[in-house]
Amino acid sequence: MSTVLLAEDDPDIRHLVSAKLLRSGFDVIETADGAEALAAIRRRRPDLVLIDLRMPRLEGLEVLRELRADPGTARLPVIVLTARTRGLDAQLGYAAGATDYIVKPFSPRELVRRVEDVLTRAGSP
Repeated sequence: MSTVLLAEDDPDIRHLVSAKLLRSGFDVIETADGAEALAAIRRRRPDLVLIDLRMPRLEGLEVLRELRADPGTARLPVIVLTARTRGLDAQLGYAAGATDYIVKPFSPRELVRRVEDVLTRAGSP
């Protein structure tokens, strides 16, 4: 079973995504901000990170940059899950090292499919 760390400050979205991933057979670690996400990743490295861009304490792009700068997490798959829809936002996400970029609102089924695709490309179980 693959472990997904979910970093999302909106409790409703966090619950929706977590429930869908759990029903799809994933183990989910929930965090509500960027600093909490980094701490959780250091405690227990997940197979994939789903991260919002706008979060308290530490924004998603900063978390992504820190992950890419650390040799232990540099290749960790990260999917950005955000309401930022401008093309420039996606470019910034990919430039910071995002593996994929999903815009809210999203289809929960499509989210799971993309998580599975990224994990398959990364060679995770």
